[in-house]
Amino acid sequence: MHWIIWLCLAALVVLLLLSPVLARTKAALLCLLSLLLSSWWLIDKLSGDGINSATLYHLRSDMEGAGVADFGGYIAGFIGLMLISLLPFALLRVRRLQLPRHGGAVFAGFAAALVATVALSPLYADGRRVYQQMQPVDYSAVAPEYLLPSQPLAKRPNIVWIYGESLERTYLNEAVFPGLMPNIARLAGEALDFRNIASADGSGWTIAGLVSSMCGVPLTTAQGDENSMGRLGQFLPEAFCLGDYLKQQGYSNHYMGGANGQFAAKADFLRSHGFDDVRDLEWFQQQDIGKKHFSPWGVHDDVLLEQAYARFTELSQAGTPFMLTTLTMDTHHPAGHLPVACRNTRYRSQYGNIGLLNALKCSDRLISQLVQRIRDSAFADNTLIVIASDHLAMPNDLSDVLEKQHRENLLLFLGKDVQPRQIVARAGTTLDSGATALHLIDPAIHAIGFGRSLLTPPAATSASYAALQTDQRDYARYRAFARSLWLGEQTRMLRLEDDQVLVGVQKVQPPVLLEYDEQWALKSMYLENTSRKFEEADPHHRLAYVDRCTAFEDGSADGQWCALLVDEKQGMRMYRDNQLRRGVAVDAPLQAFNGQRPNVRQSRMISRQPRHTGPGQYILELYAAQRPQRAFWVEAVSSKRKVVVAQQWVQADADGRIRMPVGLDHAIDDLEIRAWLNHAEQLAVDDYALLPMKTEHPRS
Repeated sequence: MHWIIWLCLAALVVLLLLSPVLARTKAALLCLLSLLLSSWWLIDKLSGDGINSATLYHLRSDMEGAGVADFGGYIAGFIGLMLISLLPFALLRVRRLQLPRHGGAVFAGFAAALVATVALSPLYADGRRVYQQMQPVDYSAVAPEYLLPSQPLAKRPNIVWIYGESLERTYLNEAVFPGLMPNIARLAGEALDFRNIASADGSGWTIAGLVSSMCGVPLTTAQGDENSMGRLGQFLPEAFCLGDYLKQQGYSNHYMGGANGQFAAKADFLRSHGFDDVRDLEWFQQQDIGKKHFSPWGVHDDVLLEQAYARFTELSQAGTPFMLTTLTMDTHHPAGHLPVACRNTRYRSQYGNIGLLNALKCSDRLISQLVQRIRDSAFADNTLIVIASDHLAMPNDLSDVLEKQHRENLLLFLGKDVQPRQIVARAGTTLDSGATALHLIDPAIHAIGFGRSLLTPPAATSASYAALQTDQRDYARYRAFARSLWLGEQTRMLRLEDDQVLVGVQKVQPPVLLEYDEQWALKSMYLENTSRKFEEADPHHRLAYVDRCTAFEDGSADGQWCALLVDEKQGMRMYRDNQLRRGVAVDAPLQAFNGQRPNVRQSRMISRQPRHTGPGQYILELYAAQRPQRAFWVEAVSSKRKVVVAQQWVQADADGRIRMPVGLDHAIDDLEIRAWLNHAEQLAVDDYALLPMKTEHPRS
């Protein structure tokens, strides 16, 4: 397929040079297409599957903690492709064959070739796939399959769950990687070893792998901007996961991972679902650990797993049941890392000196050492050990080799009462891991969420079975149900609690725009670019927009919250702060109004960063090279306390200057300057200053 795209691009270049008619338009379109294809190339290198659920999730979640340095080669390649994408404008200077009589026909051919290129490119296929996944789906048929354990456990052994980063079972194939992972291969022979475990859609990256295995549901990008993690109060609040159930049964849950817990909201998920203690990169940075033990992603696995064993011993001695979960990191794509304990580890391979192979061999030794220490301890008889990959490997230096193999996740169980044997799952995915662990502890339990124990005969209908089918329409119902776990079912009532909006079971930091369809189903929830989304929303849908009253009213300067409701019948109603705190029914009757929908504003930052400002009287001066034609709000805000300390309805003079007084009764460490504008208005501030107001002294 790639060669067809290259032929199409070559044809577009020829058609660009063939005629001067609309040459700049053709160059701009070709440049845009090239930039989009370059962006897709980078995303595909990172995800291994183009633009997919993982891409959308990470775009909407906190990217803090990502080891960007590991992807320097990909980023350099992307920059090179971007520069090449700008060449169509340079080609305009090339001498062209003059065909003035046929300029229109050439442009028509260019347009047709452009459309064909897009249709044949992965951009269209991925866009269509994502669009279909985001469409509303009736999940009522699969809702009864969502099962939650509630009975008391027959026994309560301690659990140590070791996730190996991208450590798929494919690496144990001796025919392809001889001697690469002999220790884990030995453990597989002593364990309950499940084969043919796939990754369902919505479980193919780290946080999704944790969610799928512990909760039995795929991780979805939900309605609108629902996965803007910094603005949501809880992570999948309606889900009931392994940590939640174990906590009900008297367990304490503990996590140790070397990476930043804020990356992809991993720590938020764990704390929302029964984990009492989350020790991530921040915790390790507070210990007396040398810099050589850290990589761009976080602390190395030798330090992590040593600390994990110490924690296991400490918790075991306490005498109460626990689950200790740890997640390694040094086998992260694309090239892996070697910790100090493995600095001399090398794996001789027919594929050359590949760093990831060395990291895999190291991980084999470190994980097996941790497992053996636990099995040799005084607490072994009361401990169930799980060794699992979090997901299949992402694009890495071995991708060409892996793509030729049968890919499968690693899932091993070791314990006193666990009979060693190998089971080939007929329809198994990581969705089933948690249910299988519970079944080993108590045979009366065989399900959690949509996960089913792999020890039971495969059901004719299950999430895993549907996920493995070519036709994904059945699996879409499971994804849709999982999407509902972010908000719950009761989303027609809005309530303000502690300056957050309660939508269903989820607390959201305003501004937030909710879009309801004709059947009162919540179609989308937007947390970013809300003013633009308000303008672009389907006119047949009812909208509920919650923000400070300043967003809707020219005369409001009180800083309180307001909710604006509009519907398809030109109905509108404004609810104020005190009404929101009592609760507002979104489906209540509205009042008719004439004219267009209100033009809402959204707060935009003017200052580059918060600044410390002492008490006193000031004049704020702004110089705007580009500004709205009409007046707008400018305010000074204490960002952490969310307090408006000054606000004024302003209009720039002919020189673009804006002046407003700011009075502070006490020092503020985080003063920010903001402007309230609608999405179409532009404000370009060249400079601003907060000047002490001069005090005039009377003449003597």
